[in-house]
Amino acid sequence: MNTMFAKWKEGLSRTSKAAFGQIATILGATEIKDDIWDELEALLIQADLGVETTIAILDELETRVDQEGMTRSSELRQALRQELLQRLDAPPPLDFSAQPTIVLIVGVNGSGKTTTIAKLGKRFAQQGKNVLLGAADTFRAAAVDQLETWANRLDLPVISGQQGGDSAAVAYDAVQAGLARKSDLVLIDTAGRLHTRFNLMEELKKVYRVISKALPGAPHQVWLVMDATTGQNALHQARAFKDAVQVTGVILAKLDSSARGGMAFAIQHELGLPILFAGLGEKPDDLQPFDPENFVEGILGG
Repeated sequence: MNTMFAKWKEGLSRTSKAAFGQIATILGATEIKDDIWDELEALLIQADLGVETTIAILDELETRVDQEGMTRSSELRQALRQELLQRLDAPPPLDFSAQPTIVLIVGVNGSGKTTTIAKLGKRFAQQGKNVLLGAADTFRAAAVDQLETWANRLDLPVISGQQGGDSAAVAYDAVQAGLARKSDLVLIDTAGRLHTRFNLMEELKKVYRVISKALPGAPHQVWLVMDATTGQNALHQARAFKDAVQVTGVILAKLDSSARGGMAFAIQHELGLPILFAGLGEKPDDLQPFDPENFVEGILGG
C-alpha cells in the first residue's frame, strides 16, 4: 500500500468506520431500492457533509441512476465516490514570493492552533525556508510557553510577548524581526477566541491592521485552524473569522480524532475556502497537504 495513502487511511479510520462505514454496508452488491435514498441522506448528514451538500449530491446521484440505468448499489457506491471527489478541490500552490511572507494563524480555543503552527514551522523549515514564529497569543497562560517549547525543540526562532500584553504589539515585533533577519516566512499565532465574543474579534482585527502597517500588503495569508471534531458548529465560527480577517485558507486539525470528517465538503461548498492541510495525527509529520483523492478513499475505506 502506498505509504502516503496508508497515513491518510489510518488518520481517517474513525470517520470511515462510523457513518461512511455504514454507507459501505448499504451500498453492497444488492439492487438499488427506493429506501436507499433516505438511508444515504441520513448517513451523509450524520457524517457532517451538511444539508445543502447532501441534497446536492443525492440529486446528482438520482439523476445519474436514471440516465445511466444503474441497478446495483455497488454502481451507486462508485458514483458516490466520484461525486464526493468532484466536490473537493486540491489546494492551490502556496505563494511565498513576498519576503518575508507573513502568515496569520487564527482559530477558536482548543482548535489545535498552536501545535499546528509548530508543525507548519517544521514542514517549511525542512523545505529550506528561514522560518520565524510569532507568539502573539498573550491571552492564554500557557500559549507562549507552548510555542516557545516547540520552537526550541524544532530549533526555530520565536518572538514572544508577556502574558496579558498587547498581542498586536507582539505581531508587529514579529514582522519587524522577520524583516531584519531576512526571514522567508513568519508564522504568527493569535489568541484562540470564540466567534461570538465581539471584543476578542475586534482585537483580532486590530492585530490584522497592525501587521498591515508594519509591512504593507501583509498579512499575505490568513489561515484558519478548524477542529474537525466540532462538526457543523465550526462552520459558524469560520464564517465569522472569514468576515473579520479575510481568511484565505483552512487547516483541518484533529481529523484523526473525528468520526465525522465529512465537514471537509461543507467547508468547500458553503465557505468557498481551500483546505490547505489536514492533521492526521499528533506527530509533526502528521500534518499533510490536503489530498482530495486520498481523503475520499480514506473515508470510504478504499
